[in-house]
Amino acid sequence: MSELQRRLVHASGSLVPLGYLAGVAPWSAVKGLLVVSALVATVLEVLRLGVGLDWAIYDRLTREYEQDNPAGYALYTYSMAAVGFVFAPPVAAAGMLMLAIGDPISGLMASRGVGEVKQVTTLVVMFGVCLVLAVGTFVVEGMGLGVSTLTAGVVGAAGATLADGIKPVVVGYVIDDNLSIPPVACAGMWLVLVALS
Repeated sequence: MSELQRRLVHASGSLVPLGYLAGVAPWSAVKGLLVVSALVATVLEVLRLGVGLDWAIYDRLTREYEQDNPAGYALYTYSMAAVGFVFAPPVAAAGMLMLAIGDPISGLMASRGVGEVKQVTTLVVMFGVCLVLAVGTFVVEGMGLGVSTLTAGVVGAAGATLADGIKPVVVGYVIDDNLSIPPVACAGMWLVLVALS
């Protein structure tokens, strides 16, 4: 049950970009919420890793390799905040949705260990979901459905799929996909949109 709970918590982050896309909140409010979330996550992680605060929810929502490292929820908030401030709203929102929706769908289909690659079927589903999320975001934002938006969606979805499919270890530290999916996807989409504009 903890895996499903983890995925549901993960997916709840989609409310932030969806609120913007639905016209409920302006981008400035989204950025403010992202800053508050990142600050709260930082305080919680300092208490958990530095002071030794051991709430039961940590056991349910963190993985074994996160016990002595920053937890996935903190990396999630940091990557969302980073893309929210670096990229334009359509690109940032698409990258956020790839993490909030694409990643948990992929994770429910199949998990993998550190350094392992996910199965092809899971990667294809992740790519498809992320492509739909990107193109849908661009259309809602009034960018239309053309060569540039389709190409940007493909490149962004491919980047998100790569970041999700491989969990490398660099100098003994696991590069969590919560940290890598939004910036990799957003950078790819931004480059394409700039090149084709």
